[in-house]
Amino acid sequence: MSVLILGTAGAGYLYYEHLNGNIRSGGRAGGESGVKKAPPNALGDTPLNILLIGSDSRADEKNIALGGGRNDKDRKPLADVQMLLHVSADRENASIISIPRDTVVPIPACKDKDGTSYAATANRPINESLQRGGPGCTLTTWETLTGTYIDHWLMVDFAGVVAMADEVGGVPVCVKTGVWDKSNGIVKGGSGLKLKQGYTDVQGEQALQWLRTRHAFGSDQNRAKAQHMYMNGMMKKLQGQNAWTDTGRLMGLAETATNALQVSDELKSVSKLFDLSMQLKNVKLDRLTTATVPTSPYAPNPKAWLQLVPSAADKMWSMLRDDVAFDKNGDKAGTKPKPSSKPKTPAEAPGSFAVTVVNGTDGGGESPVEGRAGTMAETLKGKGFTQAGSSKEGGGRKDTIVSYPKADGDQGKANAQSVAKSLGLPESAVRADAKAENITLVVGADWREGTVYKRPTTIAGDLPEGADDKATCMDVYSVYKWDGKS
Repeated sequence: MSVLILGTAGAGYLYYEHLNGNIRSGGRAGGESGVKKAPPNALGDTPLNILLIGSDSRADEKNIALGGGRNDKDRKPLADVQMLLHVSADRENASIISIPRDTVVPIPACKDKDGTSYAATANRPINESLQRGGPGCTLTTWETLTGTYIDHWLMVDFAGVVAMADEVGGVPVCVKTGVWDKSNGIVKGGSGLKLKQGYTDVQGEQALQWLRTRHAFGSDQNRAKAQHMYMNGMMKKLQGQNAWTDTGRLMGLAETATNALQVSDELKSVSKLFDLSMQLKNVKLDRLTTATVPTSPYAPNPKAWLQLVPSAADKMWSMLRDDVAFDKNGDKAGTKPKPSSKPKTPAEAPGSFAVTVVNGTDGGGESPVEGRAGTMAETLKGKGFTQAGSSKEGGGRKDTIVSYPKADGDQGKANAQSVAKSLGLPESAVRADAKAENITLVVGADWREGTVYKRPTTIAGDLPEGADDKATCMDVYSVYKWDGKS
């Protein structure tokens, strides 16, 4: 990255090529989510979404030495840390959203880089998505879950975390009392984290221990809070070091980062990584919100697995899709209407194409609204879509969508947008579907009554209870408190 500032002649060019050679990459997506990139705002800008993945790979001796588990050397890694970094279209605010690793979600059909196919599964922990098609499958899982297009993924393993923490000279974290996360008579294992009360700049193996600590902080939710504290601390450290303008810092960071990170294919060059970092450098720390999606015990396996709280998750996904700021300083993002993007291809006459209506009102866990598909099919007929008809097949969804056959391209999209517009649905509800045979309206659990969709209002900073998890200092569970002496 420093070479882009200094020039690329002579030895500089060779170093640039050396850095490019360090970068490991893979496909952006592992399957089909049908989610498309949000339309640009009036200035032509779109939100930026990056999925950050922490792998528990033991594929080499460095990772075994740091994480233990030699028996897992040949096991496919799990995505034990997953965070979505969302940067607003105007680059004024950003948020980091976590889902705990043991949260049960639907994982879509995916294909691995070696061509191995994995069938969709309805209820498995989200960290298994990495085993079912690599980081691209984890990205597709998040897209399917949130309805939000994700531009890139970045993945780091144990050794990469240690290297990056050392390169920045340590990351500031804080505990309210001394902590020692070790085995005890009730719970075996532990990260080994041992810190005195107050602030510490963790680096090397200690940084990894901080990110892996769960028992001492009480839960997976609190582990995510500690991970977010680390992310905030790293951003603050980099901004304090003028990392984007200091040539010496850039060279060290470039060497370490290109060795530590794996990235999606469209980032496989130093120049593209540099361009990406330049979009992040100006986000103010007081406009960076960290949040974890609220969860509850998963009834079939409550001691081991979690499930998303539907109302809370749906609200957060809606804010993401609509680019509404997670912090209260960005209320203008929630009140100014987004400009409509007119399709380049005009829609065909409403009565010239078929529309199938599916009742998905049971997608929120409630009983379906009887006759809902028929009611909406008649509504569409009254609006000129004379070939609209209802389907007896269910299609439970939390959110209402209008899908169209991917093979129909721009014409299919334009026709689907005309259906959505006639019902008051937002453009974000229109999705391409490789398996669709015609345009399909799935009436979701968010639209159980009425014939005109009333878009839920979202206000900047109005996160569901328990989601905003920014902390200045971590509480320590009593069993793991340490006096700093023994």
